[in-house]
Amino acid sequence: MTAAVALPGRSAEVIERLKANPKLPMMLGGAALAAAIAVGVLWSRSPDYKVLYSNLSERDGGSVIASLQQMNVPYKFAEGGGAVMVPADKVHETRLRLASQGLPKSGTTGMELMDSQKFGISQFAEQVNYQRGLEGELARSIESIAAVQSARVHLAIPKPTLFVRERQKPTASIVLQLYPGRAIDEGQVAAISHLVSSSVPELTPKAISIVDQHGNLLSNSGNERMLDATQLKYVQALEQNYLKRIEAILTPIVGKDNVRAQVTADVDFSVVEHTDESYKPNQDPTRAAIRSQQTSESNQQGATTPGGVPGALSNQPPAAAAAPVTTPQTPRAGQAPGQAGAPAAGQQGQAAQGTSTAAPSGPSSNRRDSTVNYELDRTVRHVQQAPGGVRRLSVAVVVNYRQKADAKGKPVAEALPPALLEQIQNLTKEAMGFSADRGDSINVVNSPFTVDREITPELPLWKQPEMIELGKTGAGYLLLALLALFAWFKVARPILRRYTVPPLPAPTASDETEAVLLPPEEPANPEILRLAAKYESDLALVRDAAQRDPRLVASVIKNWIGNDNR
Repeated sequence: MTAAVALPGRSAEVIERLKANPKLPMMLGGAALAAAIAVGVLWSRSPDYKVLYSNLSERDGGSVIASLQQMNVPYKFAEGGGAVMVPADKVHETRLRLASQGLPKSGTTGMELMDSQKFGISQFAEQVNYQRGLEGELARSIESIAAVQSARVHLAIPKPTLFVRERQKPTASIVLQLYPGRAIDEGQVAAISHLVSSSVPELTPKAISIVDQHGNLLSNSGNERMLDATQLKYVQALEQNYLKRIEAILTPIVGKDNVRAQVTADVDFSVVEHTDESYKPNQDPTRAAIRSQQTSESNQQGATTPGGVPGALSNQPPAAAAAPVTTPQTPRAGQAPGQAGAPAAGQQGQAAQGTSTAAPSGPSSNRRDSTVNYELDRTVRHVQQAPGGVRRLSVAVVVNYRQKADAKGKPVAEALPPALLEQIQNLTKEAMGFSADRGDSINVVNSPFTVDREITPELPLWKQPEMIELGKTGAGYLLLALLALFAWFKVARPILRRYTVPPLPAPTASDETEAVLLPPEEPANPEILRLAAKYESDLALVRDAAQRDPRLVASVIKNWIGNDNR
C-alpha cells in the first residue's frame, strides 16, 4: 500500500519539475525527432540483398552461415528459408571466399535439371541434361558415405545403334575426395562400383574406374589376374580353419603347447564354364523313336507296247503262238516269294467262274519306296564351377617330446612311440580331409622343443633399476629435508626472534618499595613498547652471537672504534 501511494507522488513530482523547466520537453522532443530522422536515413541506405545460394542442404546451410559470421558479412534468409541472401556488392566476393573453403559441399545438380526444360529443346540437349542429372544423383549417393567428402562422376554412354558389331558398352569414372585422416576399404570401393553399375544400363563393375584425390587407383579393374584383399583373407581364413581343427584334435593327446602345425592351401579362384553337346546313335532299334516315315508304292501290269522298225511288216499283227507264254510275277510287299502265284490262282478262279473275264497276259512291274527317320540321342550339359575351390593342401605338424620322470625324479624328454605317431598322422589326415587324388601332402615330425632364453649378465647393485629408483626417491626426500632446514634457520627462526619479546625479570623487594614510594606513572605508549621490545630482541641476538663467536664481536667493536677515531 505504501509503494502504491508513493508512485503517484513521484509522478507528480516529475511533472512539477517538467513544469518548472519548460526547455526539457523541447529537448526530449528534438532528440526523438533526430533519432527518427537517423533511422529513416539508415533504412533508406540499407544495401540491396541478392541470392548467394539456393536449395542448400541443412548441413551446407549451417556451414555457409558459420563462415559468413566469421567473415562479418551480413546475411538474411529469403521467404521460407530456401535461399541465403547477402548484399549485392558482396555476392561474387563471398562466393569466391566460400569456394576457397570448399563450400557448399553438395553443389551438384541432380534430376531437378530436367524440371526446367524449355519447349522445343533438341533431343541431343535433352540427352545431355539427362546424363548430367544422372551424374549428379550418383555423386550425391556416393557423398552419403561417411568417409567421402565429395565425389564427381563421369559417364561415357555411347550412342545407341542398330548394328550389333558397332555397339559399345558404357563406361564410368569416379573421383573421390576423402575426409582428412580417413580411408576407404575395398568393400566400400566394390559397393560404389556396383551402385553405379546398377544405375546405368549395360554398365559392368569392371568398366568403372575409381580414383581418390591423391591420384591412387582404388578399383583393380585392370588387374583381374591379381589376388585382391578379399581373396587373400579367404585363403588365410581357410588355412586358420584347418589349423584350428588339427590343433584341437591333437591337443588332448600330446598336451597343450606341445604341438605346432602349419597349413598351406592352394585355392583356385578361376571361374570355369563348360558346355558339352553329345550325340549318340541308337543301339537298340526296337526302342528307337521314329521321327518321320514315308512310303511310296507303284504297280503296273498289262500287254507290252508295240515296238519295232516302222514299216509294213511291223504294222502286221503277230502270228498265232505255237506255245503259251508264261510270265513270272514279282512278289508284292509283305508277300513271300513262294506266294507269288497266289493272286494268279485267284484271278484264274475268277476267270473260270465268269465267262466274260479273260486271263491277263503280258509283263507286270511293282515298286515300293520306304523312308524312315529316327530321333538321335542328344545330351547338353552346362557346368559352371564356382571360384574358391581347394586344389591342394600341405600340412606340417611338429610334436614335442613327452616329458617323463627318471629314477631320480628328474624330468626327462622321451620320443613318442611310432604307433602314437601313426595315430597322430591318421587323425591329422581325417581333420584336414586328406585326398590323395587331389595331391595333398602331410608331414608329422617328433622333435623336442627348444625354448630360447635370453642370457643377461648380472648387473651390479648400483646399476639395478630397483636401486636406481630407490636412490631417486631418497634424493627427493633429502632435498625436501634440506629445504625445510634452510627455511627454518634462514627465514622462520630470525623472524620469530625479531618479533618475540623475552619475558621481563621478576621484580625484587627494592623494586616493589620504589614502586610504592614513586607516584603512579601514566600508561606507556605502544610505539615505545614496540621499540623497547625490538631493542631487547636485538640485544639478545648480540649476546648470543658474542657467546658463540667472541672473535667476531671483537672485530666488530674494533671496526667501530677505528671509525670513531677517524
